[in-house]
Amino acid sequence: MSKPSEELAQLHAHGLERTLQALDSPAGIRVSRNGITLWNFASNDYLGLASHPSITESFIEGIKKFGAGSTASRLICGTLPPHQQLESSLAEAKQSEAALTFSSGFATALGTIPAIVGKSDFVLLDKLCHACLIDAAKLSGATIRVFPHNDLAKLKSLLSSVRAKSPNAQILVATESVFSMDGTICPLTPMLDLVEAFDAMLLLDEAHGFGVLGPTGMGLAEEENVAHRITFQMGTLSKAAGLSGGYLCASHDWIKLLVNKARSFIYSTAPPPAILSAALTSLHIIRSTEGSALRQKLRENIATLTSSDSKIPIIPHILGSNEATLSSANSLIDAGFLVPAIRFPTVPRNTARLRISLSAAHPPEAIKSLAASLFDGNLSPKAPLQFDGPFS
Repeated sequence: MSKPSEELAQLHAHGLERTLQALDSPAGIRVSRNGITLWNFASNDYLGLASHPSITESFIEGIKKFGAGSTASRLICGTLPPHQQLESSLAEAKQSEAALTFSSGFATALGTIPAIVGKSDFVLLDKLCHACLIDAAKLSGATIRVFPHNDLAKLKSLLSSVRAKSPNAQILVATESVFSMDGTICPLTPMLDLVEAFDAMLLLDEAHGFGVLGPTGMGLAEEENVAHRITFQMGTLSKAAGLSGGYLCASHDWIKLLVNKARSFIYSTAPPPAILSAALTSLHIIRSTEGSALRQKLRENIATLTSSDSKIPIIPHILGSNEATLSSANSLIDAGFLVPAIRFPTVPRNTARLRISLSAAHPPEAIKSLAASLFDGNLSPKAPLQFDGPFS
């Protein structure tokens, strides 16, 4: 068995060592790190709601009313009104019968998938699925099959083969609406056609679609008007909602079963009620005319950087090698921009990239300046831009 120092040396040698780098400021559009002020193109705060005054006020009022913590797991005495209110509102918003909240998106996956399938069952995963879905599938003990990214022909072949060999098995297909490192969208409606044809179930992770897609921001399922056909709609409150936590929407029976079987739910202290109070306000804003205006502003910002009509705020700039990507990320810091270098195992080997995340809160001038640094090859420092914030 290798020593930690030896493993760390190997990671460092291959450009794969990670270190924690704290900000000196709140995690907004403008941040400070090591005394340097930067435009933040690294966060998933797609609508700029993490600093919204109404959400902040709901958080504060939640603490005043319900205290700082929930003090116990949900099944003991940790279920408080904000938990139930948010779950009811999420179910209605996602056109589902019921919903259950978790401490994080990762905990949602780890609790849900092993409660749905077991050793005699199958999980079919898109190759680019998030680590939480992969780890949860492994934890379930089910047989795992992986299909190439968005490859419906291969998915059909796998479904046909599995169903022929195991006519009574549960088959769960797991995918994402928006893939977090590539900014691609799954072919949801034709995928559902396949899932239904082979009597399987679909788990759709809307982590990066929630708040961004759909007439009221409820994701790709709403955008394509197929929410009623999806067995499990998973998501997170830590991206466009601006907070933290995860949720799963499903039928009443599935949610009741998760309450009894999802270990990350049963054996975890309930999320602080104040976060749920704030999340309820965030959900209302996302679904309101204000939320619609923020999505329109986000799309304008995407067009400023990409000259396209895309709705997806994730723009990968693939460079290939770890060294080139780290060097470019450091050069962008010198130019006044925080853009993360994404490397294996988060993405496949030799596809290291800069991952640019846009927000409705970014001013166009900052985006144009980033574009000049990225695409004109000019990474020299620029004069700082003035910015007062989206809600000032």
